[in-house]
Formats: sequence, C-alpha cells, structure tokens
Amino acid sequence: MIFITTGSQKFQFDRLLKAIDELVAKGSIQEETFAQTGYSDYIPQHYAYSKFLNREEFAARIERADIVITHGGTGVIINAVKKRKKVLAVPRLAKFQEHVDNHQEQLLKEFDEMKLICVCYDVAEMADKLEEVRGTNYLEYKSNTANMIADIETFLGECQ
Repeated sequence: MIFITTGSQKFQFDRLLKAIDELVAKGSIQEETFAQTGYSDYIPQHYAYSKFLNREEFAARIERADIVITHGGTGVIINAVKKRKKVLAVPRLAKFQEHVDNHQEQLLKEFDEMKLICVCYDVAEMADKLEEVRGTNYLEYKSNTANMIADIETFLGECQ
C-alpha cells in the first residue's frame, strides 16, 4: 500500500497529489493508494483520500504502508523510517505557494545523504523515483537522542 501525506500546515500540495493521480490513472501505480490531502484544493480522481486523519487513523495508515510519499516534514519522515517504511519525499516549494521558503529541499538533502529515504525534487520524475524506492533497501534509522542526552549531562556536570 502507498500512503501519501501532505502534512497539516495550512499550505496546499496540489502538485504532488496531481502527479500521483496521473500515475495511478496510467497504471504506473497499481498498489492500493490513499492520501491525507490536508489543505490542498486538488481532489484525487483515481485513489482514496481524506482531508485529515486523526492520530490513530494516521498511525494505522503508516503501519499498513509499504511506501510513504510525503512532503519534507521531519515528523512524518522520522516516524516512517523508524517503522522501516520506504519513504519518497517531495519538498514543498515557495514558487508554487506550497511553503514560505525552500527549507524542505535542504532538509531532504540531509536525509537523502544519510541513505534513509529517496527524494523527488521534480514531480515529473515521480514514476522513476517510485521504481527506485521499490528496488532500494534504505539504511535503518538510528536515533542519536541517547548520545545527545549523555553529552548534555556531561557538560552540566562539568559546569558544577
């Protein structure tokens, strides 16, 4: 199953939803596909969707998914890779009124360089990127939280 999420901020992501709809219509995507469309105006014609999901529904969709297609939000990406889901991320861009700036490109570049996800910078390449995701095994996410806490505790101990 493919789960698409566009986030919950008050920005549309019609560009992504249209690209997926075209791929489903052409048969390039044959998996069951579901989107949480958020504040987008585009209405998918060839796959199921809901504007918003509650926390439990969202978690269930992530659990069922083989591939999560998302914007460049860290919360969704980290949640999905922790659950060993394949992630295809598309940055929201200011020039399409999808965000106020292009910080998601920078963020996704970091995740991509860590070999945790696949990034699609141009939705015209979505079919190729989906094939890449299907055929790639990504690295396992390893949290650095414990190390950060230990470093802070060491620092605070040295300050006393």
